[in-house]
Amino acid sequence: MLARFLHISRPVLWINTVGPAVIGMWLTGALWRVEALPILLWLTLPFNLLIYGVNDIFDRETDAKNPRKGTLEGARIAPSEVSPIWRGVLISNAPFVAYFFWRFPGGAVVWMLLYTVIFLGYSVPPLRFKARPYMDSLSNAAYAFPLVFVPLALKFSPVWPVAIGLMAWSAAKHTFDAVQDVEEDRTAGITTTVVRLGVRGVVLWSGVWWAVATACFALLSPLVAAVNAITGAVLLLALYRNPTPATAHSLYRWSIAFPYVAGTIAGVQLVAALSLGLWP
Repeated sequence: MLARFLHISRPVLWINTVGPAVIGMWLTGALWRVEALPILLWLTLPFNLLIYGVNDIFDRETDAKNPRKGTLEGARIAPSEVSPIWRGVLISNAPFVAYFFWRFPGGAVVWMLLYTVIFLGYSVPPLRFKARPYMDSLSNAAYAFPLVFVPLALKFSPVWPVAIGLMAWSAAKHTFDAVQDVEEDRTAGITTTVVRLGVRGVVLWSGVWWAVATACFALLSPLVAAVNAITGAVLLLALYRNPTPATAHSLYRWSIAFPYVAGTIAGVQLVAALSLGLWP
């Protein structure tokens, strides 16, 4: 069962939760703070099981028709797995939530709760942001929330240009990645941002948000901003030239690599600055 939960939690995407938390810790001026360890652990299997396990439960019908599911890109859930997944989500997350209420300041806990509620609301009715055009995209700004609640938990102020930039980046990337599932969503009657705008409309929508992210990142790191702009532009240009779900799927592996590349460049610069006493 643990191996199954690991598959459902999509380890290749853990960087989207753990990465911002690590950067958030580094932005407080230290390479390591032991107080951050419970948050980092929470953002591995427990929280990703909450994100993707709950999503897979409520997307069983569309996932059954999606050839991407049942692979490393996502699980295909059987009806008999619904109850075990709910129990796994509760058992793995509850101890962390209790600890956070006991240990961390109220402001950090509020952001953590908002983080959790948004991700649950993405999949769970009646909110189900996934089936609401624009909200499906904007709700993914929550991926940047660790850049806010990690510093607050450690009693530091967030670096808002980085946090806001990653919020915009996450909204753009979600919509870009969703293009590959547009036919399945349309068939299921789910009106996503992609269904509403069409593939060419997604190029504009994601392009605007990646431009906002680039402007925010440029306030602290022109190099990260340049990498973000170039990578986003290449992905969007490829999709614009051949605006099909197949193109989006072929670009997905490069989209997955995007946060690894940008995050590595940002992390190396930040670690160097910390080591040389140049930050904060």
